[in-house]
Formats: sequence, C-alpha cells, structure tokens
Amino acid sequence: MSALAHVFENAGLATVGISIVRGQAERSRPPRMLHCEFPLGRPLGIPGDAVFQHRVLAAAFDLLTRVDLPVLVDFPETIVDDADTPLSCVLPPRHNADIPAALDEFIGLRPAWNRRLASSGQTSVVRFAGPENLHAAIASFVKIADGEDWQHAGLSVGELSQAAADIRAYYEEVALELTGHTPLARQSESWLYRATAMGLLLRRAQAALKAANAPREAWFRLVPTAQPPAPSA
Repeated sequence: MSALAHVFENAGLATVGISIVRGQAERSRPPRMLHCEFPLGRPLGIPGDAVFQHRVLAAAFDLLTRVDLPVLVDFPETIVDDADTPLSCVLPPRHNADIPAALDEFIGLRPAWNRRLASSGQTSVVRFAGPENLHAAIASFVKIADGEDWQHAGLSVGELSQAAADIRAYYEEVALELTGHTPLARQSESWLYRATAMGLLLRRAQAALKAANAPREAWFRLVPTAQPPAPSA
C-alpha cells in the first residue's frame, strides 16, 4: 500500500492510509499515514461502532491537506482487547479411534458447520468444493506430519496452501456457530491452532515441510506467524 501511495502521489493524487503496525509505517514512509493502536484485523477500531469508526476515518481524511510529507500521526485512542485469547468452544468427543484424531474432529464438527451454512447461506470453504472433499487432504497432512515424503503425500504445492485455507475457513465458520457471536480479532484462529487436534496437525505438518526444505509456498500458509510452533517430538 505504501508503494502505491508513492506512485499515486507522484502522479498528482493525494493519498492517506491507516497503519496498525507503526514500525512498518516508519520504514516504508508513505506520504500520509494515520497510525491506530488497534488489534490486527480491526483497522477502524470497534466492530459495529459506526461513530467510533467515523472518527477514525475523519482523522485519516484530515491528513489529506498536509503537505509537510511524510506525515505519520497517531490516533489519540488505543484499543486493547483479548484478540489473541482462544475461544472456548466445546469440541466433539472422539468418535472413531480408527482414523486420525484431526479427521475425526473435523467430521464431528460437520453438524455445526452445516447449521452455520444453513443460517448464513454462504461459506468460504470453496477451494476444494466443500468439506467432504477435504478428508483426503487432511489424510495427506497426517502423512506429512508423520514423516512421509511430502511430494508423495497426495497434494501439490498449491493444493497444500488451498487445503489449509479451506480447513481454516471451516473451523472459523464452526466457531461462529458454536459461540453465537462475532469473536475478537484472532480468537477463532487461536482456537483452531492452540486448542484443536487439527491445529496441532497443521503445525506439525508445517514443521515437517520446513524440515524437508519444501518450497515456502507449500508451508507458509499452513500456520499464521502469530501462532506457536509445533511442540518438539
């Protein structure tokens, strides 16, 4: 965004942006930037609070008249919340001990996902055309986590990232159904990666891919950088 701002400014268009990571704004030196000390993923502040969000936007647009560039101004209000605290969602009991724990958990959460889909009419689980098509992908992650050569586990480099994205979307939609409210910034993400068998599987698979020197594209999207690494064996 900062690079584009410089391009637009050079073409005669005034720009302004909103920063959440101050250090990044300081390094990239965009023409005009309002830094907001808010949780990641919440650039306008409090969800559903239109008055607060309009104050943020007004403060940003006020910078458009500044010509003493570069300008980096701090929004005067700070938001601190439990954005990283995992949600408290009840997981289904182990049903089929003959299949991997992550797959068993995934299947056990399907009724909650179905309810969410029925009530919202939409889903982001689209890359593999629905949850039922992810069973084989989860089995591939199990093979990789258990030490099998990732190139023979059944998923291409691109499919590894796509499957992880669909799994994450599935769990986040399940979390919305189980909690009945909109979680804070990364609570559903933290629930997946810190409290579920699937999260442990994805962390183990990522560690195995990195240890095998797989391409970065194969493992980078499996686990967000803010989440803990897989536990040592």
